[in-house]
Amino acid sequence: MLPREIRFAYLIEPPFCYRDAGGTVTGYDVEIARRVLSALGVATVQFIEAEFAELLDGLTAGRWEMTTGLFITGARRERVDFSRPIWALADGLLVRRESAPHIDGYLSLARSSALRLGVIQDQVQHETARRLGVPDDRIDIFGTYEAAADAVRTGSIDAYASVALAHRGYLALSPDPRLAVVSVPETEKRPETGGFAYAKGRTDLRAAVDTALAAFFGTPAHKALAAQFGFTPQA
Repeated sequence: MLPREIRFAYLIEPPFCYRDAGGTVTGYDVEIARRVLSALGVATVQFIEAEFAELLDGLTAGRWEMTTGLFITGARRERVDFSRPIWALADGLLVRRESAPHIDGYLSLARSSALRLGVIQDQVQHETARRLGVPDDRIDIFGTYEAAADAVRTGSIDAYASVALAHRGYLALSPDPRLAVVSVPETEKRPETGGFAYAKGRTDLRAAVDTALAAFFGTPAHKALAAQFGFTPQA
């Protein structure tokens, strides 16, 4: 039997997780978790805001039982377990609008001798940028989305790599005509899947959530929830 309360760690990154105007934690990942955990009899979900670099460490240290969706990678599987995929996402670059015609993906950044890229500590976009030729001395590492976005806005970096949907979600909640989103072409990086993360050994929680996700995904309610936050539903 699952515990009556689950601690769920999230980071501010709309449309996955954020606080609405009234301060309530919401977003696609949050609402999926609320729905499936409620269906499993969990009475309370305690949402704990964290920085990205804390998410996996917090699982292994027992500070929370579950995290917002993360890209499923081999390196991360060595540390934690994942649910079935809850989304598949393509990368995008947040840039200043006047720079958008000159930046069309990671390769355009690699070819330049001057353009600087920002990434979040430990996110998969860092390794993708390096693999595609962006040198380490032109990659700046940030702790939060807001810090990286501000660096684009002020011109200390030229682009910030995350997922395109996160950038669009950020601009939807914080409109700024100075900023634009450039979609990374699939020839450079194909969309990748992500799922909720759990500490190793929590097979009871992982199996129960997977069962609830399988029952919910593909239903009219799931399609409506996905559309509300700009997602294409995962079957």
